[in-house]
Amino acid sequence: MKSLIRKLSAVSGFFLLALLPSIQGQTAKSSANFPFRYDISEEVTVSGSVTGVLTKASKGMMNGSHLLIATPSGSMDVSLGAYGLTGRNAVAVKLGERVEVTGVMKTSNGKPVLMARTVTARDQVYPIRNEHGVAMSPQARERARSVSAPDGGAQ
Repeated sequence: MKSLIRKLSAVSGFFLLALLPSIQGQTAKSSANFPFRYDISEEVTVSGSVTGVLTKASKGMMNGSHLLIATPSGSMDVSLGAYGLTGRNAVAVKLGERVEVTGVMKTSNGKPVLMARTVTARDQVYPIRNEHGVAMSPQARERARSVSAPDGGAQ
């Protein structure tokens, strides 16, 4: 019985090794086509009036908070990620307020969405994501603010 188990183990090990190259090829292919890859060279800047502020996504939207803005070319969904509207130095805008958003356009559930990197309102720049597209937590925003301020962030 032990001999049979050893032989079956050896056969299954060879079988798994034979499949390994095809599994690795599929993994590399799918990661290269990651739909929300953030490429700073593809950034656009749009401006418009705020028509909606969503603290959490509606059905069919990308996770996280969103701004809806009216632009000259139509309504636009702006993704602020998980932390855009939370913590210190979070985006603070009101309905009807004019904003300027810099980010990369993506498609989520067949609809265009702007993944915001920065939002500017009332001459205040709110960092949302870093240059790699990673959402900035309230703590990361605070650190970035204190590093970029010439007086060490003191107000």
